[in-house]
Amino acid sequence: MKLIEIIAAEGNAETIAAIAEQNEVQDYRAGLKDDAGRQVMRMYVTDDTVQAVLDSLQNVLSAQPDIHINVIPVEISLPLPPEPERKKEDEAVAAREALYDEVEKSSRLDLNYIVLVVLSTVVAAIGLIENNVAVVIGAMVIAPLLGPNLAFGLGTALGDFGLMRSSLKTLAAGISLSLVLSFVIGLLWPFTQLSSELFSRTNVGLDSIALALASGSAAALSLTTRLSSVLVGVMVAVALLPPAVTLGLVAGHGQFQLAVGAALLLIVNIVSINLSCKVVFLVKGIAPRTWWEKEKAKRAGRNYIAAWLLTLVFLALAIYVRNLLAG
Repeated sequence: MKLIEIIAAEGNAETIAAIAEQNEVQDYRAGLKDDAGRQVMRMYVTDDTVQAVLDSLQNVLSAQPDIHINVIPVEISLPLPPEPERKKEDEAVAAREALYDEVEKSSRLDLNYIVLVVLSTVVAAIGLIENNVAVVIGAMVIAPLLGPNLAFGLGTALGDFGLMRSSLKTLAAGISLSLVLSFVIGLLWPFTQLSSELFSRTNVGLDSIALALASGSAAALSLTTRLSSVLVGVMVAVALLPPAVTLGLVAGHGQFQLAVGAALLLIVNIVSINLSCKVVFLVKGIAPRTWWEKEKAKRAGRNYIAAWLLTLVFLALAIYVRNLLAG
């Protein structure tokens, strides 16, 4: 449930009331106007109709610079709606603007992101070298690489090239920093043999593609349905952080044959996660507001899905050939 508050000139009251009636909102109230002729109007809206109401309001009122639309979460609203309505609301997709605000913040390349990448890399490197599963999981809980991947998927769904560029820059910076730091650790840490945790990240198979696809899908679903992203962050980190750290460690240790396997696993996971995120956003109907933006996003989405699929097919063939030669 959301409370949508509109502050607009009193002349818009009838239009806003018509939007509320058209979308069958639960309650609509118009307050008194102030000395400047502005009026506060409020409506209670279920989560499954929030996006439609916001789109209608923006289509009608966006040309007016003094309009303010606030969306306020409602923790409890009594009496409770019937069970079918509550179930429908629970399954609703979060508003596009809320999704954008959440992923845009997590895709910023700032000091907090850099510190999280450094910390997770160091913890993961220690866990991989010492063969300590608990420590590796602890590094994955930090999950700094989750945000940029989700942001890129949402950017392709919305045709927002600015968000796509910033998320790619943040993801590239995070992976590069993790690789450099783990390479230095591999040079300086005198481990004599690879642990099973480390060695397992140098082997890549078709099951790795399935894991990454599932991880990306779960991450996108957690974002659109407002589920907890902690466990999903661990899933995505399984596919991204350990292979990146493994690549740096074995390369720093001079074992370049194994580094090739870790690099292939990392690339496969990045492609699979972004492909699955894009598909989930498409299925969930995440799209821009205006029709021309929708057309642009649709074309961009088709191109990106085709590119990711072709890349994934090529990588699957490379995995098959590599395993065939190794066997």
